[in-house]
Amino acid sequence: MKAERLQALADAYGADLRRWPVSERAFAESLIAGDPSLRTVLDDAAGLDVLLAAAPAVVPSADLTARILAAAPRRKARGRLGQAIWFLGAGWAAAACAGVVAGVGLTTHLTADARADAVLYQSSLSGVDDTEVLG
Repeated sequence: MKAERLQALADAYGADLRRWPVSERAFAESLIAGDPSLRTVLDDAAGLDVLLAAAPAVVPSADLTARILAAAPRRKARGRLGQAIWFLGAGWAAAACAGVVAGVGLTTHLTADARADAVLYQSSLSGVDDTEVLG
């Protein structure tokens, strides 16, 4: 597994160990010191590094840049209608939040009373009620 990990790291970071994460550098150096035949993994990666460095840098032309920017969708300015829709949405959201808060506040008190009634009812029973067992 260690040789496969070295190969994956060389594929990702290249042959120059200075570009590797610090923790991975120590791993690679110790692995190569233990098995010098693994140096070929870095040699192969160095060949790919040379090819990538020799590749020309691609720079888009001014015409291509202008066409892309012209084709990009424009953001329309919001008018009064857009602001009104936003305010209506915010009002609905505020009303929904107020409803949730009110509902939680009311039902907490009601469920506490229902639980207390259930406990009192169950304590008055001398046996197990079928509805309690069967649901």
